[in-house]
Parts: sequence; C-alpha cells; structure tokens
Amino acid sequence: MALGMPAEPIPTPVPAPTPTPPPPPAQGARMPLAVYILGLSVFALGTSEFMLTGLLPAIADDMNVSIPQAGLLISAFAIGMVVGAPLLAVATLRLPRRTTLIALITVFGLGQVAGALAPNYALLFASRIVSALACAGFWAVGAAVAIAMVPVNARARAMAVMIGGLSIANVLGVPLGALLGDGLGWRSAFWAVGAASAIALVGILTRIPRIPLPAEKPRLRQELRIYRDPQVLFSVAVTALAAGGVFCAFSYLKPLLTDVAHVDAGWVPAVLGLFGVGALIGTTIGGRVADAHLFGVLLSGITASTVFLVALALFASTPAVAVALSFLIGLSAFYTAPALNARMFNVGGAAPTLAGATTTSSFNLGNTAGPWLGGLVISANLGFAATAWAGAAMTVLALVLVAASLRLHRSQFRVVARSAERAPAAACVEA
Repeated sequence: MALGMPAEPIPTPVPAPTPTPPPPPAQGARMPLAVYILGLSVFALGTSEFMLTGLLPAIADDMNVSIPQAGLLISAFAIGMVVGAPLLAVATLRLPRRTTLIALITVFGLGQVAGALAPNYALLFASRIVSALACAGFWAVGAAVAIAMVPVNARARAMAVMIGGLSIANVLGVPLGALLGDGLGWRSAFWAVGAASAIALVGILTRIPRIPLPAEKPRLRQELRIYRDPQVLFSVAVTALAAGGVFCAFSYLKPLLTDVAHVDAGWVPAVLGLFGVGALIGTTIGGRVADAHLFGVLLSGITASTVFLVALALFASTPAVAVALSFLIGLSAFYTAPALNARMFNVGGAAPTLAGATTTSSFNLGNTAGPWLGGLVISANLGFAATAWAGAAMTVLALVLVAASLRLHRSQFRVVARSAERAPAAACVEA
C-alpha cells in the first residue's frame, strides 16, 4: 500500500478548458469563506437526507405502511440524487454558478414544506424526489465551486469542509429531527429543515461571490469523455459500494437499537448523534490525510467499515457494543468520504461539473441500493442485525475494486515515468 504516493501523479487523459476561478489560496492558507457557506448549506441538505433514520417508525404508523416501505423514502431521495445530479449539472452547465445555487436551495426548501404538508404516502414520496433533485444539483454545482476556489493539493480539504456540514447534520440535525419527531410529530422535522434552508439561502445571497464562467463555454460532449476512463468507472463503483454498505445498516439503525439491542427509544437520538460525532471526527482526519495518502485512506477506511459492520452483525444484541459501533461506523465511513470525492475530481478533472455530479450520483447509488438491500433482508425475516452482514458484503466488494484501481494507477504511473525518461534522451539525440 503506497501511502506516500501523491494523490494525482497521473495527468488527466482528456484535456479541456476549465473555469477561471478566483485566485486560489496558498498552500496551508485558510479556506475561502464561500466554502464554509457551502458547508453550512450542506447541513440543511444532509439533515433532510438522513433524518428519516430516526423517523421511520412514526412515518410508517402515520401513513399506514410497513417500516421497509417507509425505508423506501430514503431510497426515493437517493434515486432523486442519482438522477438529478447529472441532469441538473448538464442543464446548468452554462448558467452562473451563484444563481444556480440560489435557485436550487429555494426549490429544496419548498420541497421540505411540501413534505411537511403531505396528506399521504404518495405525495410524501414525490416531495422527497423533488427535494432530492434540488439537493443533487446543489451538491454537484457546490462541489465544483469549492474545488475551483482552491489549489489541487487542497481539494480533499475543501471537500472535507462541505462534507463537514453533512457530519454536523448527523451530530445535530438528525438527532434533533428525531427529538422533534418524538415530541411534536415527524412533520415538525420537515418544517425545521425548511427553516434551515431559508437560513442557508440568506448565506448564499450575502456571502457567495459571483464565479465567472470560462471564456470558452463548456461543451457537454467534451465533458462526457471522462466516462471513457476506467478509473472514473472504478471511482463510481467504489463510492457506491462503500456508501451503500454503511447505509444498508444505518438506515435501519433505530429499529436495530430498539428491537435487537433493546436500547430505550429515548436514547436513540443520542446514539444517532454519536454516529454524527464519529462522522465529524472522521471527516476532519480524512480531509487532512487524503490529499497526501489517497489510496491509503480508501483502503484503511473501507476495511475499518467492513470490520465494524461485521462486529455489529455479531454483537447487535449487546447494547454497549451496538452503541460504540454506531460511533465507529460513522467515523470510518466519513473518514473515507473526502478521499472518495477528491479521487473523482482527480480522475475526472477535465470535466469539473460532471465530476461533482458523478460523485453525488455515486454516493446516492449506494444510498439507494443500501436501504433497498436492507429492506429485502428484513422482509425475508432475517432480522435487523442482518442488514449489517449485507452492508459488509458491499464494502468487501468495494475493497476489491480499490485494489484493482490502485493496480491500474501504479501501471499508469510507470508508463508516464518511462515516457518522461525517454523525452530528455530523445532531445539529446536530436541535439
């Protein structure tokens, strides 16, 4: 495992014009304020995406559906993210970035209001898809804006700031959503996210600068060429499997804690918050390490997630162990996230907007498949703890693909190195 291998020694195979961003900060300098505003906005997005983990039983009772059917609301959001990220990235490719962000956070907030008012399961399902489409577009465009504002060797750190908003959503937003759901009904959590979206809108209006479009407008056909690169396809698959494995178990964490570990329902928000604390710590560490040791972070983080998921499957009935593993799974999953994001921008750098969209879609392919697979396991009467076994199977496959990607990466590195050695020798002969 080449922990010291630079994150981006292989030149991007498809040259293309890139946007002209504001001058990037020097290495080691603080992140631009705009990146933190994007992280703040992601807090609202992430709270909405993951808060259903603590609300599924209440929604199932209110809507007269089973818990696995209620779990499909998580998959519906993820499907909207999968489809929406590339579609909205393409649709907004030539639009001003700031205007696009304003429009998307507004639609997202309105989607939360629609969910709070939904009279039946079908309309709630539709509101989740609409919110997800806006969320996906925001992630894709916001990630491209964040990456454009920093140098190459700070990409993982910039993405860690955005993902940090997601981590804080798990620390604060998701547990608070569960508390609101228990005290005031699940609809109150949707109203709260709508209010958070309004605050994010104010931040974008007042703090996000206008990002100039490139002198030569982006060409969709040229950006689509990144999908010919096998490393891009590896990155998509690894991201989807790593995320799916974790959320196969996490999506059903509340019933696992209450029905298998016999944790009092009143403690579930605190355990969800503990998952978020682990996520925040993991994001911070992973963001600092991944720029220099990208493959090392991927291999160690996904391996750790696999070990913790297997442990959860084996010891889910022991309350203290189940609670501790909730923290550790959050840590390992989000420790890997900055590296997964940065890797996609490294291999798909010729298409920065589509690279962001592809990363968003990849994560949410996993967030779709994971809860769906978990629902199948539960419906087969294998129990809530079996969702952790299914998740571990997904992360093992992710590890296999990371190893294949690393092997190809090293092969490409040797080819480039040999070409560089031949070039001076040829120049000497001509001289």
